[in-house]
Amino acid sequence: MLSTAFRKPIAIAVTAIALGALAGCSGAGDATLSDAAGGTYTWWDPYPQHEEGSDWANRVQTCGTDAGVTIQRTAYDTTSLTNQALLAAQEGTSPDVILLDNPAVSTLADTGMLTTTDELGLDTSAVDGNLLAAGELDSEDYGVPVGANTLALYYNADILTAAGIDPAGITSWASLTDALAKVTEAGNKGITFAGINTEEGSFQFLPWFWGSGAELSKLDSPEAVSALTLWTDWVDKGYAPQSVIGNSQNTSWEEFITGNFAFAENGTWQVNSAAEQPFTTGVIELPAVDSGVAPAPTGGEFITTPVQKDTARYETTKKIVDCMTTPEGFVETANTFAYYIPPTSDGQDQLLEEHPELDTWVSAVKAAKGRTSDNLGTDYPLISEQLWTAVQSALSGASSPQDALAAAQKAAVSATDGD
Repeated sequence: MLSTAFRKPIAIAVTAIALGALAGCSGAGDATLSDAAGGTYTWWDPYPQHEEGSDWANRVQTCGTDAGVTIQRTAYDTTSLTNQALLAAQEGTSPDVILLDNPAVSTLADTGMLTTTDELGLDTSAVDGNLLAAGELDSEDYGVPVGANTLALYYNADILTAAGIDPAGITSWASLTDALAKVTEAGNKGITFAGINTEEGSFQFLPWFWGSGAELSKLDSPEAVSALTLWTDWVDKGYAPQSVIGNSQNTSWEEFITGNFAFAENGTWQVNSAAEQPFTTGVIELPAVDSGVAPAPTGGEFITTPVQKDTARYETTKKIVDCMTTPEGFVETANTFAYYIPPTSDGQDQLLEEHPELDTWVSAVKAAKGRTSDNLGTDYPLISEQLWTAVQSALSGASSPQDALAAAQKAAVSATDGD
């Protein structure tokens, strides 16, 4: 039997704007109490750019039609969606389905407002374990990824060819640094990335952090220090520009597409842009310290199902979720968003039949890691803030990498012990 009791009170700050937004969709709560057979089911997602009549909106409605119901879809931006979901749970007006950015899954699950995949009877055995783990809390899975994106290393093939560099030979930090030295000696720029003091900064640093063998529970380990030293050395030697300290992922991409940089760390969402450039581009996976592929963090949404007072609704909710998570459904999502990689082998194989050029991205997603994995759950945002603060401090020269990470570890322990 599903419990409707929350594990802990939901404590959130509510602004007038948030309250107004909730009031504007109060009908969703009424819909969740309608008859389970037929009627209206409510769906929230973070895709306001996909309006009514779009391919995405039509697909959602088709899954409702197949399940014998009408879907009332509401779209918010990512941050607003999480806040609205928490408010709705507090008010007892949760929608039937919410698509959540994967780090937010554990936040909502921790309140007790989400059903587990076992409780809903969902079969997740075909989903790649590294992707499913992003929605795990205390050994329970709270949703199904609808796809994943991640980071890799784009390169300007014209610059590498002129410098005599074979990108296939870049398999470690040392070989990448050697390549950066060669292209800068030849008069070009080396690498650009996002070191901004937001989650984007942590997101971009994590492949180097994890690729060193470091763990988020120990921010000041020797391995972690080596990763931050790699970045600061690149800036100090001129292999990366000073601008990385303020770069978002978009601004670093804008630097890359000037055609002056040999490399850019960026995501699956830039595939189309890379193909449109007047110079030849390619992509390789991010290297780990000595060899192999570094695990990059996963982006993307999970399809989750909030707890309902009327548990008879779950049978139809499961049909809707199942419709969205077939191999064909995953490929349809990938094509709709132009950058999602399906989370199952069958879906990945079908996508590669249509788009063999995405092979490197499929491989990168298979090696990726959820930011809240290792059961960090709601501790992750607290740790991440200290990590990006340390990156800022080191890149600016305010602290050495070791001192910056030591301060970050102390602050992270203090923040998470206070949970």
